[in-house]
Amino acid sequence: MVTSVETRVQSLASSGIQSIPKQYIRSQDELRNVGDVFEEEKNEEGPLVPTIDLKEIESDDQEVRERCRLELKKAAMEWGVMSLVNHGISEELMDRVREVGQRFFELPVEEKEKHANDQGSGMIQGYGSKLANNDSGLLEWEDYFFHLVFPEEKRDLSIWPKTPSDYTEVTSEYARQLRGLATKILSALSLCLGLEEGRLEKEVGGLEELILQMKINYYPKCPQPELALGVEAHTDVSALTFILHNMVPGLQLFYQGKWVTAKCVPNSIIMHIGDTIEILSNGKFKSILHRGLVNKEKVRISWAVFCEPPKDKIILKPLPETVSETDPPLFPPRTFGQHIQHKLFKKAQDALSN
Repeated sequence: MVTSVETRVQSLASSGIQSIPKQYIRSQDELRNVGDVFEEEKNEEGPLVPTIDLKEIESDDQEVRERCRLELKKAAMEWGVMSLVNHGISEELMDRVREVGQRFFELPVEEKEKHANDQGSGMIQGYGSKLANNDSGLLEWEDYFFHLVFPEEKRDLSIWPKTPSDYTEVTSEYARQLRGLATKILSALSLCLGLEEGRLEKEVGGLEELILQMKINYYPKCPQPELALGVEAHTDVSALTFILHNMVPGLQLFYQGKWVTAKCVPNSIIMHIGDTIEILSNGKFKSILHRGLVNKEKVRISWAVFCEPPKDKIILKPLPETVSETDPPLFPPRTFGQHIQHKLFKKAQDALSN
């Protein structure tokens, strides 16, 4: 069953409502530290999400290269999230990605519904909104468009937007360039763990099997942002996640027991270490809990690209080089698919015990 037009958050937000329906109101526990994101972003006190300059990651000068890798390693170990600058993807291409995504969401709702997914039948790619199948029965203040974007032979272009007409061309080029960036990061992280350069890439499926899935998150203006969440707290199951956004704040990270609002760094791409790399590194690199806030004043859009290993072909477990007598394995062996199921089961159990 395709979600009805009335349940799209964008339609709800533009209907002129002054208060949000009860299924969007989160618990007091979840709303801890939910404030004005614009004020939060201006806050200069407290911890700041690290910014990593990748310009020197492939420098000919070994010392310079090593310094860049050490900064990346520190950010991966302490935070598990960072803003990447000088990442090699042009500002022009990033602007075009933002433009075609935004133009899709500006289409009439009937036009967008032609691309609707059908979660009930397992067709998860396409245009959608969160169904109340999470254990709290609560909804998130967002609509989204979800699709596999790389490798190219695994894409289903039939569900991709036809309008704007350059959507496929722009998104495909961005995906190709992000795949190159993923290799660059995985190589550096391998070296940071004392592994051979290509090791982590091989462990997550290599060029043939690592898939990139893009989720464009559209967070409409919310009349009561202090009661809602754009995305509830979670860690990413991916190996790496790359996030582009429209320079509207909203990402919060749970760091050292407190929610920290990420600042919008111009021309940057935010990168999360996902559960997959946390497992392979035996917890040396962190997969950080994060969530998305909403606001009254501006629509927020983010383009999240999840780099994921194949669901069943690879057993994820701490690499032997990361384990010792004093550093026993923190994670049991599981396929990526089993890891996802384990997280869903654990979430259900947590919900029942609350």
